[in-house]
Formats: sequence, structure tokens, C-alpha cells
Amino acid sequence: MDAMQQMEQLVEQLNRYNYHYYTLDEPLISDKEYDRLYDELTALEAQTGITLPDSPTGRVGGELLEGFKPHRHLAPLWSLDKAQNEEQLLSWNNRVLKLVADYNSKNPNTPLPDPTYVVELKFDGLTLNLTYTDGQLVQASTRGNGVVGEGILPQVKTIKSVPLTIPYREGTIEVQGEGIMNLSVLAKYNETAAEPLKNARNAAAGALRNLNPRTTAERKLSAFFYNVGYSDNLKFQDHREMMAFLKDNRFKVNPYVTYHDSFDKVIETLQEIVEKRPTLDYLIDGAVIKITDMRTREALGYTDKFPRWAVAFKFEAEETTTILESVSWNVGRTGKITPLAKVEAVELAGVTVQNCTLNNIGDIERKNLKFALGTRVFIRRSNDVIPEILGKVPDEPEGGEIVYPEVCPACGTPLEQRGAHLFCNNRLGCKPQIVARITHFASRDAMDIETFSEKTAEQLHDELNLREPAELYTLTFDDLIKLERFGEKKANNLLHAIEQSKGRDLASFLFALGIPNTGKSTTKVLADHFGSLDAVLAASAEELTSLPDIGGIVADSIVSFFADPFYQAGIRKMLELGVSPKAPAKPAAPVTDSFFSGKTVVLTGTLHQMSRDEATERLEALGAKVTGSVSKKTDLVIAGEKAGSKLAKAQELGIPVIEDENELIRLLNENENENG
Repeated sequence: MDAMQQMEQLVEQLNRYNYHYYTLDEPLISDKEYDRLYDELTALEAQTGITLPDSPTGRVGGELLEGFKPHRHLAPLWSLDKAQNEEQLLSWNNRVLKLVADYNSKNPNTPLPDPTYVVELKFDGLTLNLTYTDGQLVQASTRGNGVVGEGILPQVKTIKSVPLTIPYREGTIEVQGEGIMNLSVLAKYNETAAEPLKNARNAAAGALRNLNPRTTAERKLSAFFYNVGYSDNLKFQDHREMMAFLKDNRFKVNPYVTYHDSFDKVIETLQEIVEKRPTLDYLIDGAVIKITDMRTREALGYTDKFPRWAVAFKFEAEETTTILESVSWNVGRTGKITPLAKVEAVELAGVTVQNCTLNNIGDIERKNLKFALGTRVFIRRSNDVIPEILGKVPDEPEGGEIVYPEVCPACGTPLEQRGAHLFCNNRLGCKPQIVARITHFASRDAMDIETFSEKTAEQLHDELNLREPAELYTLTFDDLIKLERFGEKKANNLLHAIEQSKGRDLASFLFALGIPNTGKSTTKVLADHFGSLDAVLAASAEELTSLPDIGGIVADSIVSFFADPFYQAGIRKMLELGVSPKAPAKPAAPVTDSFFSGKTVVLTGTLHQMSRDEATERLEALGAKVTGSVSKKTDLVIAGEKAGSKLAKAQELGIPVIEDENELIRLLNENENENG
């Protein structure tokens, strides 16, 4: 047997032993025997200079990294709606039952089944999103904002319960889980640590976001997996089937997963979890309830932030007391003035708290905090958000007065009180409002102006007196080149990104405007229903409330926003400067007789005559299924400039390839013309 064969055999053996030890908790050999095999593999790798991709020696952590690189998830990682008592849980379930009933009344021939539920533990660690292509772990990232996270593959490879390869080799999948540090491991680590770690959650999160993977390896983290968020080939009938897939592919799945036909049983199970919590060797901060059936999940869909088919039951928030030291006032994008309390530093739920939220002056009055400076107050931290002040401790003497500002702390403009809130109405002269408004407008979910940041907005305001988003479209090369830290390349890149943003879709444009009380899903509903900016501008409150998920408050916000002369002028100016929001494409009947119909197509490399998104859109309109990875099921690969491994794999598998972009455009045009 040559060295390579020996290495392949040792890697297979050691990975099998790792799986049984770290994932199944069923050791097959002694530590001494494992170490002997491991040393043998290490010696062969040193002798040959070769390390196989799934070698366990790659888990020890490599060199110090320079920084984290952004990673865009293939499918969004959603937050979960939260419930903290039985009443809120029942309210969530009633909404589910109503949505199912509404769907069934409209689809009597294909009704959804009665809801059944799965209950899982909600782990308190760091969310992981793993990408596998053809069975190989190719990326791992944090959750980030749910759309873009940070690539942490070297760190995640140090977790021995994370499989480096899996049996499933049919394309690309994303698997979500939670990186954790077991409490027993934390205790052992702290026995010899120069700087003991405060809690298991921070220990896990700090290790996974550490630029030195060797530090990650020293923490001996583990991970539980619970979801397949993306697949270009897989479909599951229900949650059980998905969990079976994860187990079959060597992922560590927590054994505490229960299924229930009745919601009463769900409530009982949650009580059991609360009782069980102190006995666990890892941190949990609640439980997650999901609808079991996948078709029902798809039918219920999502709000702006949450899936409608899942809810997180959160344990009671942790509370303590501390001294309220001072209150400062911050200015937001809409001019709202928000108080922020500084308190005497105190440990709460594993973190040191120094700042607390006070929502508005109405909140201060309601909680009897007007004369509370210097006194002891109750604070609570829940759901990983900034802690809030609940009120003054009983029998505390009267303290110093929280003085409400009469003028804007940023620009000195007299404030106006509307309800419980104070507002600065100086929309064109108040820097925090302007910077926040422009930053939101340029953000990824809005006009997606690449390379733009809050610092850029601040610099444009300070040095070029930019006061509203519309003025972005008046910038010239001569304006930008004179700015500090702006060379020719940076100036041209920003101007190009601004120019590209002029043709964003209508939903993104409406979201960019920052209409109060509206999010991405609401602006998409508006764009899809009305089809043009003019129609949205002319919509009445009555028309708006007839649309799904738009109630009276949201409708009034939209009508008031578009009736405001300030925003009218901004929109008019943008349109005059060439901004032309793209109306949503009307869904057409699927094409069944084009060259691309029924073909699974992969795009790779750089196209010069159209964007990747445009190519995908045109291919799908002609009946193609566009996927991200090459497999035996791929029918066609379109390879632009600098196509790499996907092109090589297509050639290896004998898959037809179009390498001439002109040929692609000819085929698209020809088939589009034939299909009207």
C-alpha cells in the first residue's frame, strides 16, 4: 500500500471514530489507540507534504487570519417571532389556525393538513451556517444580518462534531446549527485558564469570531444542527424527514426533539423543558415550536422578519438592580429623539450592562423615573437586546430630575412633542437625521449602492453638504476626487454604483424611501399590487388596507408619507435625475418548448453584456432551472470569463458548455422571440 492509500485509509478511520465519539457519544476505540493512528497520519502528511481535504489534522487551527470576509447566504436566515408566556403562544397558534383555514377555503382541492408541531431546544451559542458542495464543507459563516454573515470556515473546522464531508453529494446545501461550549468543558477550561471565561455563550461566540483558529480549537466547542436552509436539489415532506437527513449525513442532532398533534401537548412539553433546563450540560434560553409539514410552512410564508410557521418560547428574562447615572438623547432617521440611560456597570445574563433603553418621555413618566437619577432601578435583559429599565426600586428616595430636552441635541432646533415622543423637524439641517436617511437609502436591502457606508454618508454631508438621498445622483467625479481618502478608483467606483442603483426594482426603491411602519415585505406587496410608482403615490388608505398585512396604521403612514411636500420633492428630484424604479415583472405562463425548457443550468464566470441576475431571470422565464453548483443532474453550463472549478467539473462530467456570451445572447433572443 503506498503512502497516499495509507493516508486515505487513516483519514476514513479517524473520521469514523470522531463521528462515533463526538456526534454519537459512542467511542469505538481508546484514546491511546486513536492517538497512535493520528500520529501515524501526521507523520505521513509530513513525509509527503500532502494533507487531504477532510483530514482530521486540519481541525487543529491554522495561521492567524487577517480578517473576516463577508459571506452572502444562499437563502436568508430568518429571526423568530417570540413568545414569553402561554397567552402569547396561544395567540401565535390561533394565527396559524386562521391562516391554514383561510388557505383551505381558497384551495379546497389541495387543502393543508391539520397543523402538527415539533418542539426543539433553543440553544444559547452562535448561529452557524454551513455550505456543502458535492459532499464537501466549502464554507461556514455566522448569521450576520440574515443575508450576509462573516466567513469563519477555519474556525468551524476545529469543531470535531462538524463533518468535513457528508455522504450527500448531489449539489449544494446550507445547514444551520448552533456553535456551543458545553458547561463541563467550560468548567475544565477555567481550571487552568490564565483568564477564566465568564459564560459558555460568550466563550463559544468569542472563539468562533476569533481571528486565531488555534484559540477556537483550544475551546473544544461542539455544535447541534437543526435545519437545511437551502438545497438546489432536495425537498422534504416534513420536519422528521429533514432531521433524518441530517442524522444520516453525520450531523449532530440534539436528541430532545418532540412531535405533537395537539397544542396542549406543546404547552406541557415546554413546562418539562423549563424543569429540565438546570440538568443540561449546555445553555438554552428557550424552545422553538415549528409546524411539522413543509407544504404548510411554504403556504404560511413570512412577515418582514419572521416565518409565520415558527415561534420561539423565551424563558423569563433575567432582572437585577443598579444605579441610574445619567440620560442622554439620540436623534434617529425620522427625527425621533430617543433617551438612552447610562447605569452603574452590573453583570446580567452573562454580560456587563452599562447602557439601557428608555423608549420615550412617556415611558419615563409611566415608570415613575422622572426623578430617579442617582437612585436604584430594576433592569431586565431579554432576547439579546439592549436591557431596559423597568422602574425605580420601591422605597428609594427621590433622586435627580431627568430633564427633557427642549431643543434638538444635535442641531438646536426646538422640539415638537407628538404623543409620547419628541421630534426634531429640521430634516435638511440635522446631521444625524441626514446621515441615517442617506445610509438607509443606500443600504443593501434598499438601493444597494456598493461600497457605501455610514462613514461615506457622514463625509459627504460634512465636506459636500449633502442633505438628502436625491443629492447622491448630483455627485460628480470632481466633487469626489477632492475628498480625503478618495482616489480616482474609489471615486469612479462610487459613481458607477450610484448610476447602477437608478434601475433598482420598485419594491427596493419604496423601502429605500424609509416610509414609517413599513418593511421589505410591505413594500414588495405595494410594488406587486400597484405595479408602478405613480399608482402607489395615488393609493388611498382604503385601497391600501385591502391588501394583505397592511392595517390602518400602516396605510395611514404610507398616505401621510407621500402627502408630505418634503418627500414629494425628494422623489420628484430623483426621477428628474434619472432614477427609474423597475416595475415588477408580471408572472407569465411557464415556457415549455424553448431550448432551455426543463434544463438545469449553471452560470459561472463573468458575463460582460448582462448581469448574472438578468441572465438568470431570462433563463428562468424560458423554463430553465438555474442552480449554483455542477452535478450529474446539470444539463448545461454557461461559462463566462474566468470560469473556474465549475467549468472544469462540467468538462469532466461531459456536460454541454456555452463559453461564447454572444451565442448565449443569440439563443436567448431567438427563444424569447419565438415565445412572444
